[in-house]
Amino acid sequence: MSAYAQSGLAGAPAGTRDHGISGAGIGLRLCHIDEVLRQRPPIPWMELLADNHLAEGGLTALHVEALASLYPLTLHCVGMNLAGTDPLDDDYLRRVLALRERSAAAWVSDHLCFTAVGGRRYHELLPFPYTDQSLRHVAARVHRIQEILGAPLVIENVSAYLRFSDSALGEAQFLSALCRDTDCRLLLDVNNVYVNAINHGEDAEAYLRALPFERVAEIHLAGFAPREDYLLDAHDRAVAAPVWDLYARVATRLSGVPTLIEWDNDIPPLPVLLAEADKVAAITEAPR
Repeated sequence: MSAYAQSGLAGAPAGTRDHGISGAGIGLRLCHIDEVLRQRPPIPWMELLADNHLAEGGLTALHVEALASLYPLTLHCVGMNLAGTDPLDDDYLRRVLALRERSAAAWVSDHLCFTAVGGRRYHELLPFPYTDQSLRHVAARVHRIQEILGAPLVIENVSAYLRFSDSALGEAQFLSALCRDTDCRLLLDVNNVYVNAINHGEDAEAYLRALPFERVAEIHLAGFAPREDYLLDAHDRAVAAPVWDLYARVATRLSGVPTLIEWDNDIPPLPVLLAEADKVAAITEAPR
């Protein structure tokens, strides 16, 4: 049995509903918390950006406790620095664990990237070469993180605006090997798959075929911003039509896996965000 069986994820299909996480959720941002607590809209579940909620006291902690009493939650991180070469920040990881315990979050996720170098944190999800050496390096860090959290980590594919010539693996192959070596789970960001396919002339369907779909615990959808000669993963608008099309194809293979709408910049009123989540339900519940 996996060392992480207590998480409810190990030994069961990814996307397990053991924690009440199902259907279409939203990434809850600070500007909407008071409104959600007042109105209590019928949202199946919500994802908190963990780095905004790590304070152990004051209003932040009260918000977390109130939300946890009303909704199933997950945590999404941007600070684990999975591919970085700086030592792992054990204090940060223990604060994430404390937040998970306070929020009863079903799982914790972060990104396949690095975010800090030489002690300096960058507010970017930065790519790295996909090699056997980097696989061993990232796997060791994921093992350590999972030991601290006591549960499998859920790892997201990212939008990357360059490729490394010495990469021996594609991102999907790297993620598959990482799952094999660490028993981690996947957060499949469909918008990122589409953005990378357009920006690098890659085949989105081939990318998806290379992923271990049985490991996918969660799906993300977001909006991209067209630029002159590339797409920017901006999270500042509604999900684009071609991303919905790709999601519809993914949903047929990942029935029951919870899906989340992310909107981080130019954040709209809450009803706009909820309407995007309704589109998820319209796709996943449509007759096939």
